[in-house]
Amino acid sequence: MSMQDDEKRLAAQAAAEVVVGGMTVGLGTGSTVAHLLDALAARSLDIRCVSTSTATEESARRLGIRTESFDRVDRFDIAIDGADQVAPDFWLVKGGGAAHTREKIVAASADRFVVIVDGSKIVDAITAPIPIELLDYGLESTLRRLAAHLDGPVVRRDVPVSPDGGVIVDFLGSVDRPGDLASAISATPGVVEHGLFGPELVSAVVVANGADVRWLDATG
Repeated sequence: MSMQDDEKRLAAQAAAEVVVGGMTVGLGTGSTVAHLLDALAARSLDIRCVSTSTATEESARRLGIRTESFDRVDRFDIAIDGADQVAPDFWLVKGGGAAHTREKIVAASADRFVVIVDGSKIVDAITAPIPIELLDYGLESTLRRLAAHLDGPVVRRDVPVSPDGGVIVDFLGSVDRPGDLASAISATPGVVEHGLFGPELVSAVVVANGADVRWLDATG
């Protein structure tokens, strides 16, 4: 196991410890969440989980973790997910796995959203690429409007469509003001969702550096 993978495991295990029986839990997507599933399964908790991707759902079920449709859950006691970047002001970038739309819906539906990362994901400031999911309908028109409205190129990512059929592109320009960029992207018709997660969504970040695991409170 690499140092980075070991850090992911430690952060995931720390977050799993705050989950208790009876909770509704939103599960994110990606390699760090895979460690979270192992940690939750080891505790044999009676919890109800909703997954943000088919891969997470299949892995959870193989491990004996109870998963349900989002339609059966009104809210989550906690949602736990990884991130591609975490800035000091708790702006996040997510979407490396193209599931950021579902991940943002789940995060917004949770009483607490806990982010689990290895030390490499802590950055001084948010930088490109910023993932964006677009409707396939009118795609070329949407891309032209994004290019006209944003200060930088937008390129289509060579990946399959999102879990809900959206096309994944990346903004490659400057991210001096994440809030302004988020607003500009969201205001463009044809955009489903972007991978900028504002600090208002985040409750805490669990970061592992070597054997050191820290909880960063984002609510204060």
